[in-house]
Amino acid sequence: MPPATPDVLVLGAGPGGYVAAIRSAQLGLSTVCVEKDKTLGGTCVNVGCIPSKAMLQSSEHYEFLRSHAADHGLVVGDVRVDLPRMLKRKDDVVGQNTKGLEFLFKKNKITWAKGVGTLEPNNVVRVKGDDGTTTSYQAKHVIIATGSEPIALPSLEFDEERVLSNVGALRIPEVPKHLIVIGGGVIGLELGSVWRRLGAKVTVVELFSTILPGMDADVVKEMDRVLRKQGMELRTDARVVGGKRQGDGVRIDVEQGGKMESLEGDYVLVSVGRRPALTGVDAKALGIATGRRGEIIVDDQMRTNVPNVFAIGDAIGGKLLAHKAEEEGVVAAEVIAGRPARMHYRSIPSVVYTWPEVASVGLTEEEVKQSGREYRAGKFPFSANGRARTMGESAGFVKFIADAKTDALLGAHLVGPNVSELVAEVVMAFEFDGSSEDIGITVHAHPTLAETVKEAALGVLGRSIHI
Repeated sequence: MPPATPDVLVLGAGPGGYVAAIRSAQLGLSTVCVEKDKTLGGTCVNVGCIPSKAMLQSSEHYEFLRSHAADHGLVVGDVRVDLPRMLKRKDDVVGQNTKGLEFLFKKNKITWAKGVGTLEPNNVVRVKGDDGTTTSYQAKHVIIATGSEPIALPSLEFDEERVLSNVGALRIPEVPKHLIVIGGGVIGLELGSVWRRLGAKVTVVELFSTILPGMDADVVKEMDRVLRKQGMELRTDARVVGGKRQGDGVRIDVEQGGKMESLEGDYVLVSVGRRPALTGVDAKALGIATGRRGEIIVDDQMRTNVPNVFAIGDAIGGKLLAHKAEEEGVVAAEVIAGRPARMHYRSIPSVVYTWPEVASVGLTEEEVKQSGREYRAGKFPFSANGRARTMGESAGFVKFIADAKTDALLGAHLVGPNVSELVAEVVMAFEFDGSSEDIGITVHAHPTLAETVKEAALGVLGRSIHI
């Protein structure tokens, strides 16, 4: 039997892959999506974004009841953690999302090719199922969306029992006595926050001089202060030089300030970064150009150097964000359908789902300074916002950076309650090449957290009202 000939074959059903498949089908293209896991959604839905946010939400509720309910006049009795139920809820949330994706595939008549797909020359893809059978496709266009994988340390290979990646850190069967987190970036701080709230001692070991390396200095300073106040131990400028599992725990050797020290914990989370996982894609053999970290090189239409082969998401590097991958998937599908789509990265937000949350878009103040561009900055604290006061949330601020001559927005950085939602307004302004004045003269409902955005924008112009 000759192989099937879909218009589009997508390798991988993570956020980039499943969105690319759905958009392709919406555009009238016959579409096949290959996924080796038993569920759709990739890392994000199954072991990343969705389950971690479920655990963050549950642990936030617990910390509120334990530490803040009394401030609101709420007398709460004995509050305890039912960890098995919490983990089950997390799994149920994941299940709802994966089933939703299966429904969307059926609705859009997308073929889910279950198994490991291997890309061969001339866009031939062979999919080997769990039962050993192989199905072949001759695709007109291929979109590589194979995602990424966590990077292990040579002395601490993942066993997902005591030495954990993000996968194992979401299913620890007990509240750790001492969780050591190697890496003070987004994943480390989010998952460290979950287990700290539930009662674990959490020590974060970061190689660089600050947590959240690469973020705006004001954001880093505020988050360092808040997380330490919450009880998280942060060790920066600290290098892990060795480590091993020993019995029911792990020991790591740390060099800090010229001194060596050993830290012992019952679990260690290694979150030092991720790398492209080109499962089933031998880029070198196929002649697909890659960068120094193994990422596939594409243009702004997501085309590789090989005709009719596209790549998106973590497989092409850059910021490893689900929403970035999704938009790249849309662009690839629309280009294949003959539309003049192109990918733009200036207005892509980044979020850290700790509490308070962190959100940003555009350049940091340090990057603007380095460019030599004249600028003005405006900053407004949540402590001066009426709605934040009613919530008892005084930490954080909103900060804008704008061109000194044109008032064009260059960067925005938010730390505070629900800023993952507030940043959408800012991104919209960036997308329309807006100015700080555009936001500042826009009427915002009162009392809302969003008023901090307006006030910070007015602050760029020296016109903040409530400070």
